[in-house]
Amino acid sequence: MADWQEVFVPDTPLLEIVVRGSVMYLALFTLLRVILKRESGTTGVTDLLVIVLLADAAQNGMSGGYNSITDGVLLVGVIVGWSYLLNAIAYRWQAAARLIRPGSLVLVRDGQILRHHMRRELITNEELHALLRKQGIADLARVREVRMESDGAFSVTTRTPGRPRDDLDDPGHLG
Repeated sequence: MADWQEVFVPDTPLLEIVVRGSVMYLALFTLLRVILKRESGTTGVTDLLVIVLLADAAQNGMSGGYNSITDGVLLVGVIVGWSYLLNAIAYRWQAAARLIRPGSLVLVRDGQILRHHMRRELITNEELHALLRKQGIADLARVREVRMESDGAFSVTTRTPGRPRDDLDDPGHLG
């Protein structure tokens, strides 16, 4: 027979769940936003593994070993609440938006690789050229600009042959 009190009555103080959920959400947000920005634009096998391991590692820190459904629902509510709150803050205040959702970073401008930006995001020449090949671009001279967007995806704009360097031709998006 089921012990309904164990299932529905919280066994962890509610404030503790809110604090644990808040700290872990903000820590993971910072980690993913600052350190793993480039990885967020794609989802491969290694990315999925990182997500699963992060979730498993964070679970104990967030839950403190709860057993009741109520504890779990509250924890999920805290996580969703922080996500909504950060999006609302970024929408309302430009200064906060720069921290929460950073702008794009130019990696190539007018066919010239900006090495200090590539170094900052740990992107190799081989990775850059692979991205360009996927976009059908073999010659770096055709590239007006390559940007790493805030979500980690790459966007490429090229020049039309025979036109001045300032004209945009073919905006593309690499993910």
